Amino acid sequence: MRRSAGRSGATPKVVALGGGHGLSASLSALRRITQELTAVVTVADDGGSSGRLREEMGVLPPGDLRQALAALCGDDEWGRTWARVIQHRFASGGDLHGHAVGNLLIVALWEQLGDPVAALEWVGRLLGAHGRVLPMSAVPLELTASVRGHDPAAPDEITTVRGQATVALTPGEVQEVQLVPSDPPAVPEAVQAVLDADWVVLGPGSWFSSVMPHLLVPDLVCALMETRARKVLTLNLAPQPGETDGFSPQRHLEVLARHAPKLTIDVVLADEAAVPDRESLAEAAERLSGTVELARVAAPDGPRHDPEQLAAAYDRIFRMHGRIGPWR
Repeated sequence: MRRSAGRSGATPKVVALGGGHGLSASLSALRRITQELTAVVTVADDGGSSGRLREEMGVLPPGDLRQALAALCGDDEWGRTWARVIQHRFASGGDLHGHAVGNLLIVALWEQLGDPVAALEWVGRLLGAHGRVLPMSAVPLELTASVRGHDPAAPDEITTVRGQATVALTPGEVQEVQLVPSDPPAVPEAVQAVLDADWVVLGPGSWFSSVMPHLLVPDLVCALMETRARKVLTLNLAPQPGETDGFSPQRHLEVLARHAPKLTIDVVLADEAAVPDRESLAEAAERLSGTVELARVAAPDGPRHDPEQLAAAYDRIFRMHGRIGPWR
C-alpha cells in the first residue's frame, strides 16, 4: 500500500486516541500508512491483570498501553514474535495466573525509571514499534457512569456505576461518564502530540469506556479544540452489548457532542454496511461540522475492522481532506 504523502514525500503526523481493541484496530491500520504515529491511551482500566497491578502497586493500568504497543509491532519475524510475547498470559495456580508478560514488563520499567513516558519509549524500542505510545494521564483514573435502568425493577431510575470494567458490561442505558478525579492532569507529551498533529483519529472502541474518557481530560480536550489537525471519528461496526445496546450510528455522535459540546469533527468514517440511515448520520455529522465517509472496513470473518481496508480508508481520507501541499 502506498504511504499517505504530500508532494515532499513526507508522511502526516497522526495521533490516535482510544483504548483496548478499538485503538489496536486503528493503530494496526495507521502504521501501514504513516511513519509518524502516536497513540494516546486511556488509563482507567480496573479489570483483570491491569486492575490487579493497579491495586497492588499503585501504578497506571498497563493493559491498554500493552495492546497499543503490540498493535504497533511490525509484520516481520521480530515484530510478530514480540507481539506474541507481550500478549502472552501465564496460566498457573499461583499469583502469576492471568498476568500478561507485557504488563509485567511495563510495570518493571516504570519502577526502574520512575517515568511512565520514558518506560514506554524503552518498551517501544525493544519491540521495534512503528510509533509512540503515551498514557493520556500520569495518574490512574476511575471511570463512573450515570446509568438509566441499571436495576430492571426501576427502569427510569438513574444509578451511578463505578469502574471501567463494570461500565463496559453494565445493564441499562449509559447516560454519561465522568472521571475521578474530575480534572486529571494530562501527560504533557500527549497534549503536545495533539497540537503538533496533522490528523487526530478518535475511535473505534468501547464508546463510553475507551473513547469518551479522552474528552474528560481538560488539557487534552483543550488541545483537541486548539490544534490545527483535522479530526476523524471512526465508528464501531455494531453496538456493544452493555454499553451501547440499541445505539444507531448517529446516536454515537450525539453522545460525543454531549460530552464535548465545543469539539468539532472533520470526517466521520463508518462501514457502509453498518449505516442503515445515511441521511440521519450525515445530519448528525454536520452538527459536528463534519462530513461522512462510508467504506468497506469490516473483516469478512467477524465483527472487527480489517487492517488493510481500514488503512485504505484512512489513506483516502487523508488525501482527499488533507491540506494542499506537503505535510508539515
